[in-house]
Amino acid sequence: MTRNSRDVKQAINKLWLFLLMSAIAIIMLWPFIWMTVTSFKPNTEMFAYPPTIIPNEIIFDHYVAAWKAAPWERFFFNTAFVAGVITFSSLFLCAITGYAFARLEFPGRNFLFILLLASMMIPFEVMLIPLYLIIVNFPFTGGNGIWGGGTGLLNTYSALIVPRLLFPFGVFLMRQFFLTLPKSLEDAARIDGCSEFGIFWRVMFPLIKPASATLVVFVFSMMWDDFFWPLIVINDQNLMPVQLGLQSFQTSQYTTDWGPLMAATVWVSLPIIIVFIFAQKYFMNINISSDK
Repeated sequence: MTRNSRDVKQAINKLWLFLLMSAIAIIMLWPFIWMTVTSFKPNTEMFAYPPTIIPNEIIFDHYVAAWKAAPWERFFFNTAFVAGVITFSSLFLCAITGYAFARLEFPGRNFLFILLLASMMIPFEVMLIPLYLIIVNFPFTGGNGIWGGGTGLLNTYSALIVPRLLFPFGVFLMRQFFLTLPKSLEDAARIDGCSEFGIFWRVMFPLIKPASATLVVFVFSMMWDDFFWPLIVINDQNLMPVQLGLQSFQTSQYTTDWGPLMAATVWVSLPIIIVFIFAQKYFMNINISSDK
């Protein structure tokens, strides 16, 4: 096979791969595209058959109605505050725990890590009732004594934040990245008199930006989209996140105001997209080592 024929074959393979990936991307993006297009359609065109991909008439009434339907400023503040606190606290806690599992020698390290991996197999729904009981009976809060008796942490930011401060997946991800770093970095830092925490914070942690960006995107998007847990522990509108705010457009059990709902869903989705765009240059460099 000549060089020209090989180049042509490689170009054709790349073209097919590009077309395949483009088709997959369109399929994945189609729900968001349809949601965005629908948010600009009048009600008469929204349910027309055959459906129109490009609206015959573009309106912004749904966005105005959606913004007036609920206190979105408060919803966005609540969600940003809770998601931000959980994201950065879990980033630090997962990183320092992963560093301990990867770099420190202590009794039972492997056994504890296996328990951590096993906890990843437990669905959140299984832990729902125990977590709720812990939140309700949390001592010395919400009228509780040492054994409960009040509402505990219900209807507080703590009810949303405390159960999500550490993610086993985050610990696993950080551990695997710390294992890829050469041990000579630690030895050089120790010779220079750096403490163990100083080695972690000044030397090792800055070198795992891909893992940090990955964890930030993972945790922030999960917390921003969280609906089930806030639905259980929050019933005060002043503490509700944006996902509970979307319920404002379900006027009854069988009726939904689809136009404003699509408009609100568009702006609720934008922060996750923005976070991914800023983190993608690190996120795309992820390369997890198996073990050492």
